[in-house]
Amino acid sequence: MRVEYINPFVAATFEILKTVANVTPKKGKVILKNEPVPSYGVSVLVGVVGEVKGQIAYSLSEEAAMKIASAMMMGMPVEEFDEMAKSAISELANMITGNASTQISAQGLVVDISPPTLVTGSNVHISTGNMQTIVIPVETELGIFEINIALE
Repeated sequence: MRVEYINPFVAATFEILKTVANVTPKKGKVILKNEPVPSYGVSVLVGVVGEVKGQIAYSLSEEAAMKIASAMMMGMPVEEFDEMAKSAISELANMITGNASTQISAQGLVVDISPPTLVTGSNVHISTGNMQTIVIPVETELGIFEINIALE
């Protein structure tokens, strides 16, 4: 996996989280995985197609998802992870992936993204087939927001 594919997702995550959730993101220790990646309760999957192919999965706890959704909705209290909160987190993933895809397109590559798919539950593992996954934890005041990148 090329760094030219990874950096746009990190940059987009930092930029979008700062803008919509008013947090200060910090990158944690990057890990390379060859097996399915565990979800932390809430995961949003976005497919990438074109000259760069694969999947991006954003994973966070339900508590962090509710806090981020609340921040995105101008502080409106989010007491449960309902449809409005799910929509906000799905849109967050869509904005990040769209921003990163635009950065990759600026490198002269044709890419497109699928609509986000939100998955919730404990004991969920995200498989990327035989592709390696770069796991990048992003620490914020509202919780950890993990980026799982599997692209080729």
